[in-house]
Amino acid sequence: MRWDRDDGQMALFGAEHRQLPDTEYMPVNARRIINTVPGPQRLPFRYTINAYRGCRHACVYCFARPTHEFLGLNLGEDFERRIVVKVNAVEKLRAELADPAWEGELIAMGTNTDPYQPAEGRYHLTEGLIRELSEARNPFSILTKSTMILRDLDLLVEASGRTRAGVSLSIGTIDDDLARRTEPGAAPPSSRLQAVAKLAEAGLAPSVLLAPILPGLSDDSQQLRSLTRACLDAGARSVTPIVLHLRPGVREHYLGWLDEHEPQLAGQHRQAYSGAYLPRREQDRITEAVRAEVSARAGGCRGGSGSADGGRSRSRPRTRPVP
Repeated sequence: MRWDRDDGQMALFGAEHRQLPDTEYMPVNARRIINTVPGPQRLPFRYTINAYRGCRHACVYCFARPTHEFLGLNLGEDFERRIVVKVNAVEKLRAELADPAWEGELIAMGTNTDPYQPAEGRYHLTEGLIRELSEARNPFSILTKSTMILRDLDLLVEASGRTRAGVSLSIGTIDDDLARRTEPGAAPPSSRLQAVAKLAEAGLAPSVLLAPILPGLSDDSQQLRSLTRACLDAGARSVTPIVLHLRPGVREHYLGWLDEHEPQLAGQHRQAYSGAYLPRREQDRITEAVRAEVSARAGGCRGGSGSADGGRSRSRPRTRPVP
């Protein structure tokens, strides 16, 4: 199935930054829809739902790109234009929530690819999943780069009256031009900040992941403080910085992008990213810049990187993956 660019839902995304190739949607029937996070993970959840695989946001740094290789597809153009759609996701969730063995734990959405990417405008799977979770009073969280979350604002408010419903926006830069180059299919940061404000006005206490912070592009201390300030001004309950991490496959893809678009940074990245993560001293420098702005906002009380009121974050956010 192909995306119809005349579909009225496209207006919810704002202007696209480039003409992406024709997108192929590949419908499949999932055997299960609630996934268990494998192995020991420093994450605040054990269960996830990903109704889509691949992502039209086309973020050059996306950690999820290698998952397409499990399907015999490539992590480059295929990841961006061949989107797997689990068309039975809502029905599967209803059945799995009703299973007596299910204990009602929190389920995270948006941990692999964006639940509000353009495919959602046609299939409405995320909308259906929220309805099922709300009716079952099962706690959940959503992470997205898309302003389409506002389509479901009333539904999310209703759900928050029944269970814990966390909403988070991923905003790694305040610079719309930089975002246009690094995440060309996503809504610009300025639009995402407006979405944060509307979610906050509705009483949903949105969080923001400052993710990912890109070395040499968005990691200047003043840039970080300006982004943190903008998120808090919009009404974010918390802000959490996450520095770019590059695992095999994604590392080669991102470095290839740097070679073409930011060649002056390519050599530095090859040296700095001998492993998946930036050296700890650089991670700490980034976190401290965010912490300083949060502290200033709290009236000078030294606080953690994640709390708008100066409270220290309990998570280890610098290594948490995002879409």
